[in-house]
Amino acid sequence: QVQLVESGGGLVQAGDSLRLSCAASGRTLSSSAIGWFRQAPGKEREFVSAIDWTTGNTIAADSVKGRFTISRDAAKNTVDLQMNSLKPEDTAVYYCAAKWGPLRRSVPAYAYWGQGTQVTVSS
Repeated sequence: QVQLVESGGGLVQAGDSLRLSCAASGRTLSSSAIGWFRQAPGKEREFVSAIDWTTGNTIAADSVKGRFTISRDAAKNTVDLQMNSLKPEDTAVYYCAAKWGPLRRSVPAYAYWGQGTQVTVSS
């Protein structure tokens, strides 16, 4: 089992930056992938970015490439999402999720989920 707790959400203006953090506990994260997803009101949950815990390899959605950066801190057991140049369309609840095995973009591939943190970007 893996427990995930997100933090760092808030209300910002367009163009601002925000850093989300996902703290993981429980089973070791080796051979796992940690992903960030988001869900806006009335929309399906969508992939944002993910990182392979062992190799540090990352993938990201086209909508956030060049603006969002995912990273991990093995000493702290955390995965951060640095979000720059935020846009109103980035407004959503952001979720951290974990899976065993290789990086994936699909929601069903991830077995463990945090409760989410709200990010609101005003224009």
